[in-house]
Amino acid sequence: MAEIANKSSVDFAQIKQITESYDCKKANLIAILQRIQESYRYLPEDALAYVAELIGISPASVYGVATFYSQFSLDPKGKYEIRVCDGTACHVRGSMPVLSAIKKKTGLQEGKITSENGLFTVETVSCLGACGLAPVVVINEKVYPQMTADAILIVLDTLMKEEAE
Repeated sequence: MAEIANKSSVDFAQIKQITESYDCKKANLIAILQRIQESYRYLPEDALAYVAELIGISPASVYGVATFYSQFSLDPKGKYEIRVCDGTACHVRGSMPVLSAIKKKTGLQEGKITSENGLFTVETVSCLGACGLAPVVVINEKVYPQMTADAILIVLDTLMKEEAE
């Protein structure tokens, strides 16, 4: 195990502690993965393999769960996770100009979801369940209703200013 630890930024003692806090049970795999993702902002491959070893299941089984559920990410996410609703109500009320403004302001490269500086992860979602507030943007679980391209720039400017302080 020491050989893997030298190659990885994963804190195996922490992974073990998380897994043991759920009694190393397969039935608790989703909760274990949620806690790991909270710590790392994604699920590192080495962590998945170690969880499999601790629980006594195949790495493929753990990987299968990690890739099946959209809440999990195998790629690092930014400090600010931005979800832009593109459901029917949000789309009709202008969610795409809001998304374009976010991508431009964060410098998001084409085909990427996380900015180069690691601060922002931007994703579109089919529905956030707030159609009456459309278009809706959620940043780290905080809901921003009735967004416009100009309004989201103010929100992003505030976040960027906080980061610079």
